[in-house]
Amino acid sequence: MKKPMFTVDQIKAAHSKVKSGADFPSYIQEIKALGVTHYEAYVTDGHIDYHGDSHTAKVPAKYDATAIADTANIEAFKTELVAHQQGKTDYNTFIKMCATYGIEKWIICMEKMTCTYYDKAGNEILVEQIPQ
Repeated sequence: MKKPMFTVDQIKAAHSKVKSGADFPSYIQEIKALGVTHYEAYVTDGHIDYHGDSHTAKVPAKYDATAIADTANIEAFKTELVAHQQGKTDYNTFIKMCATYGIEKWIICMEKMTCTYYDKAGNEILVEQIPQ
C-alpha cells in the first residue's frame, strides 16, 4: 500500500513540539514516520522544503530576510551549535547565530540520520549524526 503524502500542517504540528535543540531527535523521528526522506532549511528567511519519495511540501518563509555572513566561522558555529543542542538557546537565537557565522542552510537526511550545514558558496561546513 502506498504511503499517504505528508502535509505542511502535519509537519507544523510535529515541529510545534520542539522547544529547544534537545527536542530535535524526536521531531526527526516523527516526520520520518510521515514519509519525509530529507529536507532543506534556509536560514535567510526560514523557508523549508520537505521531500518524500515523489512529493515536496514547502513551508513558506517564517521571518523577514536575514543577511548571511559571506565567510563561515566554523569554530564559533560549532561552539554555539553545541549550546543550542543542549537546550541553552531557542530557535530564533540559533537562526541569528547561523547567519552571523555564515551558515546559509542545512539539509537533514533521514536515511543517513545526518544534518549537514552549508555556507553561501555551497561548501559543506559540518556533518553531524542525529541521535536516535
